[in-house]
Amino acid sequence: MATVYDFKVKDRAGNEVSLDDYKGKVLLIVNTATGCGFTPHYDPLEEMYKEMRDQGFEILDFPCNQFANQAPESDDEIHEFCTMKFGTEFPQFAKIDVNGETADPLFAYLAGEKPFEGFGKGLKMAALKKFADANNKKFGEKAYIKWNFTKFLIDREGNVIARFEPTVDMDDVKKAVQTAL
Repeated sequence: MATVYDFKVKDRAGNEVSLDDYKGKVLLIVNTATGCGFTPHYDPLEEMYKEMRDQGFEILDFPCNQFANQAPESDDEIHEFCTMKFGTEFPQFAKIDVNGETADPLFAYLAGEKPFEGFGKGLKMAALKKFADANNKKFGEKAYIKWNFTKFLIDREGNVIARFEPTVDMDDVKKAVQTAL
């Protein structure tokens, strides 16, 4: 049975990194964008990282520009933005695609393990769904991720145990991470 440890990704310098390097840790894998309305999620993500990294927790940040062109910058510019504005210290990888024919295999796997179940209820969520549906039409059946700041929680054995859409309260994400630790 496959786990996230079977995948390789590229770091910001273009070097291949095996996710096997994170074996035994609880991971939160996130697709991000610098110009998204959910970009303030970087603050609670960094707080969680500082609080729990000594317990074997890692956040793996994958910038993506497939949602309304919200991350057009280079990998270095994105990294500088995140470190200067939010003080992020968790690993940030090379910008990737998470949907379509060019989707990174890791994100296709993650979404296959924990498919999209909706953004929740309320006007804000309905508006996001409408916008996301329009954006993701071009990807058809390969619209794995519906918007920026989708988060996948991975247990210490490399199994996908939860998916959090960007509309999920970050306190709920933190509680799930604490439980996994």
